[in-house]
Amino acid sequence: MSNFSKSLLSKDVIALACGAMIGWSWVLLTGEWILRAGIAGAALAFIAGSFVVMLIGLTYAELASMMPKVGGEHQYTLRALGYTPSFLASWAVVTAYVTVCVFEAAALPTALEYLFPQLRTGLMWTVGDEGVYLGFVWIGCLASVIMTWINLRGIAFAAFIQGLITLGFVSVGLCFLLGAPWSVAFDTTTSAPMEWAGMLSVLVMVPALLVGFDVIPQSAEEINLPARRIGLLLVISVALAGLWYVAITVAVGVSLPEAQLESSRMATADAMASVWGAPIWGQIMLIAGVLGILSSWNAFIIGGSRVIYALAESGMIPKVFASMHPRYQTPHVAILSIGVLCFFAPLFGREILVWLVNAGSFAIVIAYLFVVVSFIALRVKAPEQSRPFRVPFGIPLGIVTLVLTLGLLTLYLPGSPAALLWPEEWVMVLFSIIVGAVLYRRQSSK
Repeated sequence: MSNFSKSLLSKDVIALACGAMIGWSWVLLTGEWILRAGIAGAALAFIAGSFVVMLIGLTYAELASMMPKVGGEHQYTLRALGYTPSFLASWAVVTAYVTVCVFEAAALPTALEYLFPQLRTGLMWTVGDEGVYLGFVWIGCLASVIMTWINLRGIAFAAFIQGLITLGFVSVGLCFLLGAPWSVAFDTTTSAPMEWAGMLSVLVMVPALLVGFDVIPQSAEEINLPARRIGLLLVISVALAGLWYVAITVAVGVSLPEAQLESSRMATADAMASVWGAPIWGQIMLIAGVLGILSSWNAFIIGGSRVIYALAESGMIPKVFASMHPRYQTPHVAILSIGVLCFFAPLFGREILVWLVNAGSFAIVIAYLFVVVSFIALRVKAPEQSRPFRVPFGIPLGIVTLVLTLGLLTLYLPGSPAALLWPEEWVMVLFSIIVGAVLYRRQSSK
């Protein structure tokens, strides 16, 4: 019998997944994407990346309908590939989810600075070229405590908060899209130069930006819906998030001239102010960005804690992480562990934000690779097992998805124009590998 409360309905699932995938980057980084790749290049990078993630999402959808169990990837790989591959895949998910949570803890004070410049007070030290300020640290630490408390209170409460937050930033984003000058979008987009190297650098970010649909299978035991609908909602959420990034990118590109784009620190907010003709609209967009941080953060605490719970329940990491709160039915030790890491993240300042995105993106592509292999393996080993959401052209589609996922993975490796940075991003990856290896060795030796 499940230890989890079945509380999530369709609206909660969509809010959870879309809130996880959309987050803050559409406000913070859109200008950088356009400057790197051009409007068309950035849009094509998101279309190509979303297509690959959609194929991966289809394999997840089938597996989630087959095994609607907490832990998602952990369950699929354990069934299809065995103990060690399951640990590797699950730990890659933990790495990706925790890096997102830590990212949000560091990003929130940065976002609020645009609204409240006085937060940049009390210089403590520098990390790289960026100062770490006491005002930022206080905001990030306090928010970490609040987000942890929300998740400790139970999935129903966390889903309610998620729904409110997601509704808030989606409403603002739609307001911007309605005001954008779409009549000139085609001419502006096709006439702008497209940088191929820049397009690749945007493409490698897409898996990290669209990570979050897999929060659905992580919390599958808490979803009160038929198994087939779980798979269907997963696919719909990927499509909606991919469309959101493409639309916002093009809208920003056609709303701001290149000179203003180059000088802007927050292009989406400046574009919002431009299309509606008043600076206050830029402030509203910044508030939407803050809401995006909170929605993504909340979703990844939910997803990350469930993967950690599943690992502990299988005996792959210490059993204490599988402890359930007697009243709220939440894996409270796992949630608190993520909360502690988030609490200390603001001490490292803004410099780590891009490093976290790229390192987390690499980790999640590793997990995707394992899931696609599991999809193919289960089609071969268990062809007759019930699949409420059945993907057409199963094995051929799985092979195509596997090849595309491998291609995506190579973009992070040395020699690629978009390779992970040494030492910063590779050190993050190596640190996660070392921690995982220590836990695996400790448990497997028992």
